[in-house]
Amino acid sequence: MVARGDTLYAIAFANSLDYRDLAVWNRLDSPDRILVGQTLRLTPPPGTAETRPLDEAAPPAARAISEPPLLRAPQAVWLGYSDANWAQVSGTTVSPPAALAPAPAAAMAAASPATPAPAPAPASPAAAAPPPSVAAATTVDAWLWPAEGTLLGRFGGAGGKGIDIVAARHAPIKAVAPGKVVYSGSGLRGYGQLVIVKHAGEFLSAYAHNETILVKEGEAVSAGQKIALMGDSGTDRVKLHFEIRRYGKPLDPLTYLPERS
Repeated sequence: MVARGDTLYAIAFANSLDYRDLAVWNRLDSPDRILVGQTLRLTPPPGTAETRPLDEAAPPAARAISEPPLLRAPQAVWLGYSDANWAQVSGTTVSPPAALAPAPAAAMAAASPATPAPAPAPASPAAAAPPPSVAAATTVDAWLWPAEGTLLGRFGGAGGKGIDIVAARHAPIKAVAPGKVVYSGSGLRGYGQLVIVKHAGEFLSAYAHNETILVKEGEAVSAGQKIALMGDSGTDRVKLHFEIRRYGKPLDPLTYLPERS
């Protein structure tokens, strides 16, 4: 049941689901509009076909051809012109038609060569093809570290579904890529003061246990923008718990963040 402060992104995040699936399963016109007290299903309705993004779909499996391919011999062969070859292909010994006989050398010499077509003028720079238009971003081109500090917990270990970075209280926490804030609050148990940012390519980044949140839901943020201050809300020490998810699935942030010494 939707509580005050919930968003569809946060509910999907808490249940490791894709927010788009939740919207379809619950027939929501917009993922940005849910109502307090509304009941949402977290599983697909009976008979719903499973959908997966194209880049995660398994490639088609190869299968053996039921019948061997039919091999055919060539149906034609090239022969140079000669009286003997003409007789062979025609089945006669009759001289070839005049139309197929070679032209006398004198007639060939007397024939005037065709006038060559004039070469096209070189295209001017202004007439060159225009550069392709720049398409809208479909994924994140580069990632930034969300905070400076010591890497304490790694993905799948002490960091659980993300990584933990330890630094001083009130250390700045920054957006790792441009995007839109889709959740800002403390409604997810175990995450304390939490910020979730949606990026291109259906990526989500999450920043948990903040002392202070500096952005609001719906706000556009740029890469490197300060969005929160590090704290210990919902945990036992000052740290940032950081996650990257795509289509609802947690991913190892260290495979996306740049290497650092």
